[in-house]
Amino acid sequence: MGSSSASCLNPQIDPNLVLKSSLSASAVKAPVRVPSPARMGFDGKSQPKIVEGEGGYVLEDVPHLTDYLPDLPTYPNPLQDNPAYSVVKQYFVNVDDTVAQKIVVHKSSPRGTHFRRSGPRQKVYFESDEVHACIVTCGGLCPGLNTVIREIVCGLHHMYGVNSVLGIQGGYKGFYARNTINLTPKSVNDIHKRGGTYLVYIIGGDGTQKGASVIYEEIERRGLKVAVAGIPKTIDNDIAVIDKSFGFDTAVEEAQRAINAAHVESESVENGIGVVKLMGRYSGFIAMYATLASRDVDCCLIPESPFYLEGHGGLFEYMEKRLKEQGHMVLVVAEGAGQDLIAESLRSMSVEDPSGNKLLLDVGLWLSEKIRVDLANFPIFAVSFCKKAEDANPTYMIRAIPSNASDNVYCTLLAHSAIHGAMAGYTGFTTGPVNGRHAYIPFHRITETQNKVVITDRMWARLLSSTNQPSFLNSHIIEESKEEEESPPTQLLDGENYMENGVVDASLPEL
Repeated sequence: MGSSSASCLNPQIDPNLVLKSSLSASAVKAPVRVPSPARMGFDGKSQPKIVEGEGGYVLEDVPHLTDYLPDLPTYPNPLQDNPAYSVVKQYFVNVDDTVAQKIVVHKSSPRGTHFRRSGPRQKVYFESDEVHACIVTCGGLCPGLNTVIREIVCGLHHMYGVNSVLGIQGGYKGFYARNTINLTPKSVNDIHKRGGTYLVYIIGGDGTQKGASVIYEEIERRGLKVAVAGIPKTIDNDIAVIDKSFGFDTAVEEAQRAINAAHVESESVENGIGVVKLMGRYSGFIAMYATLASRDVDCCLIPESPFYLEGHGGLFEYMEKRLKEQGHMVLVVAEGAGQDLIAESLRSMSVEDPSGNKLLLDVGLWLSEKIRVDLANFPIFAVSFCKKAEDANPTYMIRAIPSNASDNVYCTLLAHSAIHGAMAGYTGFTTGPVNGRHAYIPFHRITETQNKVVITDRMWARLLSSTNQPSFLNSHIIEESKEEEESPPTQLLDGENYMENGVVDASLPEL
C-alpha cells in the first residue's frame, strides 16, 4: 500500500500530506523554491546523504524538507499532550539515534553502515489542520494491506489530530483520475479483518517503490513542502535491507495448510506424490520457511538453487528413493524455480507482463506432468497422484487472507513509523525493521537489489538437513555462490536474525 504526493504533480488535485503502504507518502502545500545544488546531482536526481564518523561509522541518511526548504517553521509534537503517551518514559527518539545494518562484527571491524532510527521527534514540520494525507495501494495483494491502511488513518487522527485523509483508488493513476474516497477512523475500523485491499490496486510489484522515488525527486526539484514516505510491500519477502516484509509470517502460516493437505492426500494412496506450488518469483523465502516449519516436506525447490531431473543425484532419483522408503512424498516448489528447465523443455520465448516482470511458466503443472510421465516408466513402482495435492496452488488463497496476529502488530509499527517520519519532515524514505529496530531507509537502498536465499548459508543447510534432499549442486556452483555471498547484505540472509525465533523484535517502546 502506499501514499504519494503525486497530487502536487497534478494541478487538478490539492492534497498536502501523503502516506503509502506498498509505498507511503505525505505532503503539504508550500511556495516553490529553488532546490539546494548540494542535494541535486547534474542529472537532476537526489544524491545520497552520507555521514561518516569515527571507527568506520557510516550513516546513510534520508532526505529532509529542510535540505531544500531551510527556513521552514517547526511546531511542538502533539504527542506530548496525548494521554496515551503520558505513561511513556521517553516521548521522543533522540535525533542522533541510528540503527546498525550489521550486528555481528569482529572487534577490529569498522562500525559499518547505519540508518536513522524511526519514531516521533520533539518538533514537527506540519500543523494538524494543514495536513491532507493520501494513501494508495499498488501492486498485488498481500496480507496486512488493510491493517496498514487502518493504522495510518487512525494513527494520523489519534496521534496528530489529522482529519483529512484520502484513499486513492486505482494506484498511481488514481491521482490523475481523481478516484478518491474519504477515510476516517470509523470507515476503516474493521477493515483489518478482511483480506485483499480496501483500496483498488494495480499491477506494480517492486516498481512501486521506484515510483515513489521518482515522485520524491520531482517534488524536491520543484521545492515543494511535501513528504514522501514508503512502506515496502511484497509477499515474497525479497526487499533489501529490512528484516522482513509485512504479510510474510501470514503467508508462511497459511502455506502450512496447503502442505498439510498435500501430505494427507499423499499418505492416503500408494506411492502418492503431493506437489504444492508457493509464491516466490525470484526469491524462495516462503517455500523455504514453510518447508522448515512443516516438517512434512520431502523436497523444496527454489529459484536460487538450480536442480536437474534425471541422472545420478537428480530429482527423479531422489524421489524414487523416498517413495521406496516411505511410500509417499510431498514436494514444495516456488513459482520461479526451474524456469530454465521449463524453457528448454518447451522452447519458450521470454515474455514480460505490462509491468516489465518476466511471465513465469507454470512450474507446478510442468513438474507434475514430468513426474507423471517419467517416473511412471520406472518398473520398480507405479506412481499415484493425489488429485487435490497435485493441483494445489495456494498462491491466491494466501495473498487474499487477513493478516495474522504477528503481522497485525508489525503493520501497526510500520504505519506509525511512516507517520512519525513524515510529520518530522523526513522524506524520500521507506521504513522497516533493521535488526529488530525500525529505521528510515533511503529509497535507493530498497530498490537497488533484491534479497535472495543464500544457498551456502546455514538456513538453507537446515532445510536440506530437515528434508534430507540432495543440494543438486556441484562443487563449482557452490564455490561461485560462496564468492558471491561472502558478505550478505542483511542479517536475514545469514539466518541469524529474527527468523531464529520466528518473530522480529517488535520494539514497541520505540514508537
